[in-house]
Amino acid sequence: MTAQQTQQQAQERILVVEDDADIRDLIAGQLRMEHYDVSTASGIADMRARLTADPADLVILDLNLPDGDGLSLCRELRAEGVETPIIMVTARSSAVDRVLGLELGADDYLTKPFEPRELLARVRNLLRRTRGGPHAPARQYRFALFGPWKLDLLQRRLVKPDGGLVMLSSAEFRLLSRFIQEPNVVLSREALLPERRATVAHDRSIDLQISRLRQKLATVKGGEGLILTVRSEGYVLACIVRYQ
Repeated sequence: MTAQQTQQQAQERILVVEDDADIRDLIAGQLRMEHYDVSTASGIADMRARLTADPADLVILDLNLPDGDGLSLCRELRAEGVETPIIMVTARSSAVDRVLGLELGADDYLTKPFEPRELLARVRNLLRRTRGGPHAPARQYRFALFGPWKLDLLQRRLVKPDGGLVMLSSAEFRLLSRFIQEPNVVLSREALLPERRATVAHDRSIDLQISRLRQKLATVKGGEGLILTVRSEGYVLACIVRYQ
């Protein structure tokens, strides 16, 4: 790790929300070894107090907390306009739980037990992505235009040709943004969700998310078939993208 990378990570604040003290200390210790600025919370009330006092760049959130449910908390935070990236950590492993967590606003999902190296990789990738990668659209643009649709990059919603609005979940907006960054390029599951590169090839939850996104796009004439499946390779947004 270079001195510049170490300094950057030292400036990035991560809040670990976990009621099990042993797991909480283990995660926090691993992150501190990587020179991140780490704080911890044991429940929802504690987490909210810490976020108010010192906003974080990323939250690692346990699903089951003594004073509430992580899924409900995630939904509430997004409804309140909190856009801090969230990695949800839970013992629940079904595809339904993963999709639900992502639909309610989590940016990534990690199932216990997990390798510390996998968590660190996801943290790095998610922070790198939220800082803006080389394919991120220029920030001066408000809309991305593709097919009959506009994607509002600021308010994270779809705009119909007649001005009607279609709301997107965090997972849907994240996927659509990734497609728009590289239109007419076949993107593998790993490319669509780089923070879950190690497991996403065998995780069918992304197929369910893309299916839901397709259904929303197909509600407008010309929106059908915008996202195509390329067998054994991945998915492609088959259209031109313009910005305004």
